[in-house]
Amino acid sequence: MTSRDARPPNPGTWLLDRLDAREQALTCQIEQTQAEIDTLTARLGELSEQVEHLRISRKTLISLSEEGPTPAKPDTPPAGFDHPAYQQILTVFAQTGGSLRARDLALAMDLPLTPNDIQNVRAKLKRLASRGILVETEPGLFTQPRP
Repeated sequence: MTSRDARPPNPGTWLLDRLDAREQALTCQIEQTQAEIDTLTARLGELSEQVEHLRISRKTLISLSEEGPTPAKPDTPPAGFDHPAYQQILTVFAQTGGSLRARDLALAMDLPLTPNDIQNVRAKLKRLASRGILVETEPGLFTQPRP
């Protein structure tokens, strides 16, 4: 028994409902895919930045290795030792390249070999040694520090 009010479902409505459901499912997939693309795009940007930093580091290292070491300026006196006597002492050490005693240094500097002059040279050598500019390898024997 069927009632007169019960009608069979409309095939057009049924198809429209199916189309709506399919559209909603695809829209959801689009949103998920777009979120994944955004995440991957951000990650790609981070990786690209890291690669660029490595390239810059490589260029910097190559340019530094091509320049070679910066030559030291032996003529420049250390800070606080700009008096001509200190400059002369350092020049004699640079020329000899070895160890010297106060008497040998006074002789190389053409100073009189009086006890007072030798003692003044020794005091300057001790001052240079206390600042690390010279090294006293044994009592009274001074040399330049080795790098």
